[in-house]
Amino acid sequence: MPCLNISTNVSLDGLDTSAILSETTSGVAKLIGKPEAYVMIVLKGSVPMAFGGTEQPAAYGELVSIGGLNPDVNKKLSAAIASILETKLSIPKSRFFLKFYDTKGSFFGWNGSTF
Repeated sequence: MPCLNISTNVSLDGLDTSAILSETTSGVAKLIGKPEAYVMIVLKGSVPMAFGGTEQPAAYGELVSIGGLNPDVNKKLSAAIASILETKLSIPKSRFFLKFYDTKGSFFGWNGSTF
């Protein structure tokens, strides 16, 4: 189950977060090669954050996936997510940092299934 956590100092009040979540879910699923039904996106706004010494719009993300990640995919994911954040939240691509974790299948779902 890929899980993308994004934190930003931009306020999400009044924004269509459903569109952001939907577009991000679709992009992550496509690039990692997993069904959308297994992709989780967490988006947190108004997080106190400084990047490069300023509090201008910025974002930090962590993507955890069981397989599907490699340097080429990571580069495409970074570009796709940065593009969504720039279009939807006006966060410049240069003010977004994404960390990747490719992990082993050792997580248990709510129904007891192992991922």
